[in-house]
Amino acid sequence: MLFLSSQEKADWPHLAEEVLQGDAAPGQYDNEIRSNLLPVFHYYIGTMLAADGQRERGIDWLRAAAHYEGSRPFSASHLLGFLERNGGRLTMPVVVFRDPQAFLHFTQNPIMKVGRQKFVAECGETLPRFERPFSMMDIGCGDGGLTVLLLKQLTECGKVGEIREILLIDPSPAMVHLAEEKVRAAFPDLHITTECCRIQDLSAGIDRRFDLAISSLAYHHMPYEEKRIHLLQLKAWIDHFIIYEMDADNDTPQQHSPELALAVYQSYGGIIDCILSQDVPEEVATTCVDQFLISEIVSFFIHPRGTRTEYHMLQSQWHALFTECLSPEFSLRCCTPCYIDRYTTLFTMHYGRDESGSIERYRVSIR
Repeated sequence: MLFLSSQEKADWPHLAEEVLQGDAAPGQYDNEIRSNLLPVFHYYIGTMLAADGQRERGIDWLRAAAHYEGSRPFSASHLLGFLERNGGRLTMPVVVFRDPQAFLHFTQNPIMKVGRQKFVAECGETLPRFERPFSMMDIGCGDGGLTVLLLKQLTECGKVGEIREILLIDPSPAMVHLAEEKVRAAFPDLHITTECCRIQDLSAGIDRRFDLAISSLAYHHMPYEEKRIHLLQLKAWIDHFIIYEMDADNDTPQQHSPELALAVYQSYGGIIDCILSQDVPEEVATTCVDQFLISEIVSFFIHPRGTRTEYHMLQSQWHALFTECLSPEFSLRCCTPCYIDRYTTLFTMHYGRDESGSIERYRVSIR
């Protein structure tokens, strides 16, 4: 993963302002930019121009960025392709998750399949054996596929016997419906409850204990300050919290900052590369990219922090959040990469309640 120096963080916005207010062409500042960051710098300028309504200039700068991309990720090329399909408009094509088909195809790309398998295996290794009937909530359950994989793993390895309740939470009605169908097909006698909402709308109203809460690529849909609020509300009702997330620094950086452009460039490009290289009809892959990942990318560039849809964090930031909100009753049980390459890391992080910080004692302390 690449990072900007303090000087670059200060210099790039001044160069961007010169471009926005003047007529500077791509390549004009090449001698002032680190060679390995040339595609990122041109991507940064191109997205700012496009967001500013300067469509043709934005496309010119993104074309230059694509020219400098000698190897993966081809982030500028992918965004350029979308703009050309979208009449040069940097607008979100759809509401993310409205149509579950884009998400379903996303989960089948090789990066995600490998990452999910390792996430499930890690949960089986780090969770204790539950002697009492087991209960779990899945925050952002999607189509329920990961819920099923995890429950099968935990029952097969003897960590879970009788299951008391599975709570499926997702803001998409289509996803909740698919998830309930999929989990019920795998476990016909299971007691399943559903909530079609965001965890932000539910955390304060939870009134029963759960052995485990998991969240796969979902808890990042709110900024750090909101993550903190809802994690503190969940704390009283869970014994273990495990996330599966992407390591990326795009929570705290503000709109139009070079740090945000660099984080988005790195974190999404490789996954899009993987989706478009799958052996599926081109239309299927392109639809998945446009209706899911590109929608998220565009949100970073047209919406300010607080109204955009995505807030991924670095592993160190997640660790700081969990330490602040869950300690001392919980401790870190694992932080393990599930997929890693030069730019993209998917990881599992597990915090568990210690015996000395039992859930019953915690509830007494907050009364």
